[in-house]
Amino acid sequence: MKKLALLVLVVSISLHGLMAQSVTSLLKGGTQAQEPAPASADPLGRDTPSGTVLGFLQAAQAGNYKTAADYLQMSAVRRQSQGADLAEKLKVLMDRTFVGSLRRLSTNSEGSLEFGTTDQQTIGIFSTGDPDVPVVLVRVGDPNSGKIWLFASETLSKVPELSDNLDAHQVENKLPQSLVRNVFLGMPLWQWLALLAAIPLALAIGWAVVLLLAIPRRLWLKIGNRPNLHSYSRMSTPLLVTFSAVAHRVIGAYVGLPLLPRLYYARTIWVLISIGFFWFLLRASSLTMQRLRVHAISAGRIGTGTLMVLGERLLAALVVIVAVLATLGIVGFNLTTVLAGLGIGGIAIAFAAQKTLENLFGGISVLADEVISVGDFCRFGDRVGNVEDISLRSTRIRTLERTELSIPNGALATMNIENFTRRDKFLFNPTLVMRSETSADQLRYLLAEVRRMLYEHPKVESDSARIRFASFDNSALSLEIFSYILTRDMAEFTAIREDVLLRIMDIVQRSGCGFAAPSQTVYISRDSGLHQEKTQAAEQQVQQWRDQNKLPFPDFAPADKAAFRGSIVYPQPESAIGKSQKLP
Repeated sequence: MKKLALLVLVVSISLHGLMAQSVTSLLKGGTQAQEPAPASADPLGRDTPSGTVLGFLQAAQAGNYKTAADYLQMSAVRRQSQGADLAEKLKVLMDRTFVGSLRRLSTNSEGSLEFGTTDQQTIGIFSTGDPDVPVVLVRVGDPNSGKIWLFASETLSKVPELSDNLDAHQVENKLPQSLVRNVFLGMPLWQWLALLAAIPLALAIGWAVVLLLAIPRRLWLKIGNRPNLHSYSRMSTPLLVTFSAVAHRVIGAYVGLPLLPRLYYARTIWVLISIGFFWFLLRASSLTMQRLRVHAISAGRIGTGTLMVLGERLLAALVVIVAVLATLGIVGFNLTTVLAGLGIGGIAIAFAAQKTLENLFGGISVLADEVISVGDFCRFGDRVGNVEDISLRSTRIRTLERTELSIPNGALATMNIENFTRRDKFLFNPTLVMRSETSADQLRYLLAEVRRMLYEHPKVESDSARIRFASFDNSALSLEIFSYILTRDMAEFTAIREDVLLRIMDIVQRSGCGFAAPSQTVYISRDSGLHQEKTQAAEQQVQQWRDQNKLPFPDFAPADKAAFRGSIVYPQPESAIGKSQKLP
């Protein structure tokens, strides 16, 4: 709490100086922002109604009532004799009884039709309990400065009477005169002390409001039996700043600040409210996007969930930009000029940051198309790895070598990407190379048994499984297997592939033939040749198929294929994870 109070005090003092500079810039350059300044611009800033009022208040607050008299419509002789005294009384009336908005004063040399004509503007009233007195500005010609705005003589004629009837602050009569007479930055010391004393009170009020707002939420969570995710605790600090600033503004209204410090004070409070509001908006949008992302991922929309990460960052950047613009508007800068400058600067930045924008929109297109998402295992060109993050500029990949590869999103959008994670099944496509002396019936037996095994295996897709005698190679016979393994997990695929290959080896061994070695063999002694008994058994089995009209070429009968499907026990009963039961 102490640190937060110190922060509020430092911000208030800093913004006071910044606002003083902004008012000075408005006095000197407010008109220039809307139209070219004439060659004989008034050095006192009386070209606009806003410049006249703020210039008068600044001169009077500094105690320079002789200069302040130059903002009053009176003759030169009267200004010399009575101008300073009248300016002082007008300053007191403006501080104590003026009702109106200084922020809405026109910065146009022609004034605003909302407050009157191009030669006369009613900017507010003096509210003293009697009939209200309008505060009027008139536009007159000056031989040195051209057309300028001054406090109208009809308003000045009532200033002495209103000033005589004005009572001093009741609180000032009960305070030490040293706190009343000594002034710092246009305010008596007692008002400074009152504003500082209101800070802990405002913080206490703000904290109480935050706690009260938490009660309905806790009841809702308790009634709905929902878990407390502590999201409200992240919102409490921005809400504390906002409500404390509002509470301090309410308390400060009873202090009766002078008009110009009142303007600075109001701007400071509104800046704090703006900071608290946009801080709250930033955290609320972050929590909302995070929950939407979790919901999308739990619903299976991985790409949408990943897109939420990029959307959260873009939304945060947008909130910060709007917050800066809102703060500049509160401080007093002309947002029309600022936005115009941003438009021109934006075009220049767009040309200078083409690659950055290309990467930004490239990332959006990749995520919107759901080509990849965080956690996917993909091939990018000649590199493979897991997607770890998709940021505004680039996508980070963790390669198999455990290095981090960063690919610009613009290049990623034009790249051929192979996503292994979204594979629904694995291709099993080996080629069996058999010895050239293998007989045709041996080969038929081998083809039939391997084909049958593929149909029977529960982890092999039966409809697409096939094995065919493909070609005569050099000193070998090639058999091509084409099938799909029904799994999406790489580790499980390698285990199933191992099992199928071992079963093929068993079938090759039973057929009496062997695999051709990729080398030449020089026989020094008599070769025993092929195994005669197994060769005869294989040939007899093929002959039996012929006799029974069940030769499985070009394929098994559909009824046999249906009977084969899933008849192999996998994993094998001997396996540590297998079950001794026959799969249906």
